[in-house]
Amino acid sequence: MDFALSEEQTAIFDMAKDFGAQEIAPFARQWEKDEIIPKDLWPKFGELGLGAIYVPEEDGGSGLTRLDGTLVFEALSMACPSVAAFLSIHNMCASMMAANATDEVKSRMMADVVSMKTVVSYCLTEPGSGSDAAALKTRADRTNDGFNLTGTKAFISGGGYSDAYIVMARTGDAGPSGVSAMLVEDGSEGLSFGGLEDKMGWRSQPTRQVQLDNCNIPTANLLGEEGKGFTYAMKGLDGGRLNISACSLGAAQAAMDTTLAYMGERKAFGKTIDQFQALQFRLADNEIELQAARTFLRQAAWKLDTGSPDASKFCAMAKKHATEVGSRVVDSCLQLHGGYGYLADYGLEKLVRDLRVHQILEGTNEIMRLIVARNLLKDR
Repeated sequence: MDFALSEEQTAIFDMAKDFGAQEIAPFARQWEKDEIIPKDLWPKFGELGLGAIYVPEEDGGSGLTRLDGTLVFEALSMACPSVAAFLSIHNMCASMMAANATDEVKSRMMADVVSMKTVVSYCLTEPGSGSDAAALKTRADRTNDGFNLTGTKAFISGGGYSDAYIVMARTGDAGPSGVSAMLVEDGSEGLSFGGLEDKMGWRSQPTRQVQLDNCNIPTANLLGEEGKGFTYAMKGLDGGRLNISACSLGAAQAAMDTTLAYMGERKAFGKTIDQFQALQFRLADNEIELQAARTFLRQAAWKLDTGSPDASKFCAMAKKHATEVGSRVVDSCLQLHGGYGYLADYGLEKLVRDLRVHQILEGTNEIMRLIVARNLLKDR
């Protein structure tokens, strides 16, 4: 494994960082107040090839690696982790469609998914099945023309906002092997949404329940094989865990940059506060944690890219570690700002709120520990 980024990877990071600084950062606080990201932002990502990062070039995508993707999401999260995380969700859906959608769906929808004229959300979690995702109850029964879906999905980023939804539904018996993946397009009869959730963070992402009440979809909207949906979902989550880890590190890096600038200007007892050894030690601890987590994340991404048999374990470990490091670092940076850190104008309190959910989604960090432990016991 080469620890140095290639020229192309450095260019990818710089491109995403510059885009975030120009198109996201100046507006992020207002979007949070409005509780919505303007839809005209997404085609701008599409123009840069960031609407289909992992989609093969033959399907119109960028064909980048998972490691490349972590660079994109780390850079974008320096502007706003909420926007970057929503882009990650769309990319997870785009790659699932590229790998598993029928030719009919690809020819009809893939170009718009790649360009982000069509935004796609992911529907796995239900009110009664979060960590135990394989216990989902949403049903998809066969009809003459396709499937009839009934059930409710919860905590869906983009609910009532996105143009299509990848829905995990039960087509067979209990357990993972009875789950299939379906594409439900906005406007489908029987598709409706709950009220806007009032959240601690990620407030610019509209989050609602997605409700399916005798919602009919054509057979062509089945993704891949019937009964393989849970496998597709777990495969997608490996990449999602890398992305959310990168989002935590990007936000934490932005907090560190802001804090270093602030401490070089803020004076106490006759000198700038970056000259106090006790505070220097806090900065050093933050930097050590960030660099260690970044190296761990990139190793996990490399393992996923190379098809290593222990890639899922490393994705889980990196997700658990990086999301907790990110939260610790932004909290430490808020503390180093003193009372100013508690004010919205300085941006630290938003990062604290936005990053807290990273320890819950894409599998809670308790589930990450469980994955690691099971792998350890299996390998005895």
